[in-house]
Amino acid sequence: MALEHALLVSLTERASSGYDLARRFDKSIGFFWNATHQQIYRVLKRMEEQGWVSGEAIAQEGRPDKKVYTVSDAGRAELTRWIAEPIDVAPMRNELGVKLRAASLADIPALCIEVQRHRDQHAARLDLYLDFEKKDFSAPEHLSGPRLHQFLVLRGGIRVEEGFVGWCDEVLDALRGDTKGTAQ
Repeated sequence: MALEHALLVSLTERASSGYDLARRFDKSIGFFWNATHQQIYRVLKRMEEQGWVSGEAIAQEGRPDKKVYTVSDAGRAELTRWIAEPIDVAPMRNELGVKLRAASLADIPALCIEVQRHRDQHAARLDLYLDFEKKDFSAPEHLSGPRLHQFLVLRGGIRVEEGFVGWCDEVLDALRGDTKGTAQ
């Protein structure tokens, strides 16, 4: 996926300035597609040159004008084309998994601390996602259209985080058990 597509998706949900997009990225799409503010501005300019978005200058009192972007017909056509395009399953990259493969060479208590740190971070993200679900999607059975699609992406994030937390718990139990077994 190109950043262009993530921005088009976000702009179909709400016309936004580059600054507003960057802030929204930090709170939604940014959980699964990262972009710096500079990247967003650069790509918006390129998208405008391609005719995928149009920008309207909006005057602001006491501040520089801002440019609010909307998706053009050409941008919607690009999204339609991109959505229909098959994508490869991305290979999982997990540095913690590589470290675990070499655990026999490691200080197991130190490795447990690292696994616990990852577990805690994923548990915190899971809690955040569950809060989003509770606050924003209290009646998922009544959802349709864009709200249903947002909910489904959130559920995917919840399932991933649940799986990672469970895996870390399994790893910690096994490593701590292995440590006890080797001490005897």
